[in-house]
Amino acid sequence: MVKHQPLQVYEKQVFVSFVTGIYGCRWKRYQRSQDDSSRWECAWFIILCTSFLLLLLWTYFWLVAKNDFNDFNWLVYNRTGEWRDETLPIVASTTVGFSYITFLLVTAFFRPLYARSISHLGPFSHFPGSIGVLATLLTTVSGVVSVDDVWGDEWDILLVSMQSTAPFLHIGALVTVTAVSWLIAGYVVRRERSNVQMLVLIVYILVLLALYLAPLSFTCPCIMDRNSLRPRPAIIGRRGAPMLAPENTMVSFNRALQHGAGSLEADVAISVDGVPFLMRDRTLRRTTNVSRAFPGRQHEDASFFNWTEIRSLNAGQWFLQSDPYWTVDTLTAKDRSRIGSQTVCGLVEMLRLASRTNSSALLSVRRPPPEHPRHRSWFMDTLWAVQKAGIPQKRVTWTPDTDRGRVRGLQQSAGEKLSVKEIRQRGITSLTLHYSKISLKDIREYQANNVSVTVYPVNEPWLYSTLWCSGVPSVSSDAPQVLRKVPYPIWLMSRNAYSFIWISSDLVSLAVVIGIFCFQKWRMSGMQTYNPEQIMLSAVTRRSSREVNVMKEKLIFSGFVQPAYEKYLYSSID
Repeated sequence: MVKHQPLQVYEKQVFVSFVTGIYGCRWKRYQRSQDDSSRWECAWFIILCTSFLLLLLWTYFWLVAKNDFNDFNWLVYNRTGEWRDETLPIVASTTVGFSYITFLLVTAFFRPLYARSISHLGPFSHFPGSIGVLATLLTTVSGVVSVDDVWGDEWDILLVSMQSTAPFLHIGALVTVTAVSWLIAGYVVRRERSNVQMLVLIVYILVLLALYLAPLSFTCPCIMDRNSLRPRPAIIGRRGAPMLAPENTMVSFNRALQHGAGSLEADVAISVDGVPFLMRDRTLRRTTNVSRAFPGRQHEDASFFNWTEIRSLNAGQWFLQSDPYWTVDTLTAKDRSRIGSQTVCGLVEMLRLASRTNSSALLSVRRPPPEHPRHRSWFMDTLWAVQKAGIPQKRVTWTPDTDRGRVRGLQQSAGEKLSVKEIRQRGITSLTLHYSKISLKDIREYQANNVSVTVYPVNEPWLYSTLWCSGVPSVSSDAPQVLRKVPYPIWLMSRNAYSFIWISSDLVSLAVVIGIFCFQKWRMSGMQTYNPEQIMLSAVTRRSSREVNVMKEKLIFSGFVQPAYEKYLYSSID
């Protein structure tokens, strides 16, 4: 009795076995499969690519949004009433999700090389793979929706960051799209022709051309002549150095000056008895022990406390207990003792410090509510504090720009973007603007008309470098200790040098893409014209296992097997 059994060759492929196990939870060997990807697999692959692109954008957003983590936590606090670092779980989950999806996508791109060696290989061939990708996608989408609701204005940082990162992102995208040409060429030059192939080719060419011409739309201030670089922007300590000490305290202001800040910025409120004091929040609950000292008044507006009550509160213990910026461990015992004994700072104290150190002050004055007894005299209270501190009035700038006719001698700054004509009509000489509200064109226009611009908040070197190249004279920062370490823009390049890099990269990419398409065409044409009969007959003779395997692969790619030679694929067992 003769029994026929298909010839099956299992090669030792550790990488393939590993990928199969990770993707589909299959750790056994499977026979070779010649099945094409099903529509279901293709649909899931599209979902995988969509998840990757969304997570890539999401990850990039949080990388550049690090500049505003302090503001994000403050916004969440105003909504929830709880102060904690909300960015930590977001960044951690984003890192895990992006790593997972990237791994799946990278190994999926190896599938054209290995899929014919594995049966039903795919990230979705097993239930856990599908759940993992869907869970990551849904979590990211929900995160995007939540951020858009709580922090919708922050999306502007994506466009701002492109002024610094666009040239480097362009090179990375160019390398990626050029590498993908290997897969595109392998799909397009196959013997079978279809409309889908032509559509894929056209889309790929359009993407490639758009990428080649993308630098024409870039606006990068640091692409400039080195001789045109303006002086280093002055650093203003925004609420002092709040990452090193409790915000709006004397320790914080001293730390800011020690780390190179030339000016101090503070939030000013007016107590019920007319004493200006420094407080960012509407209430005293976050940065003081008011809940212990005055349990029934912790949600009351800070301006309805008198100065004696405010001065009795501790304004440093919250910083040591919550460690909002993960910096408490770097403090010495002496520093912790000093921080733990801090009280709410009065405006006069801060201005006297600025006067002694020959520094300037930028005050953001919050007008008391209508029912407050100092609602009409708030600016006179502030002016009184300035005069009592003994600081020259020309070194004090405050916002908002109101009651200009009654407050003379002080520098006033507008907190909104104005035209040069409006600035002259109001008689002000400076603007304090968020970095997302001003463009390179606006900065140059203000410079030409002798209007000083202070941009806030600037906490990351990349943003500081971009504004430096733009010609901004001063920035307000929560992290003067970080900007102090930026003695020169992170990168600076002449226009001619960048044009050379841009054109050279495009030409190299084009040459590589054309070469890959030509090689794939030659490779596929050789396989398609190979005679299967020759492969069968030559396999009978003694050849090395490697040569036999190569001939088998050529037979597979030929697409058909003559029935007369099927007997060579069987072994006889008695």
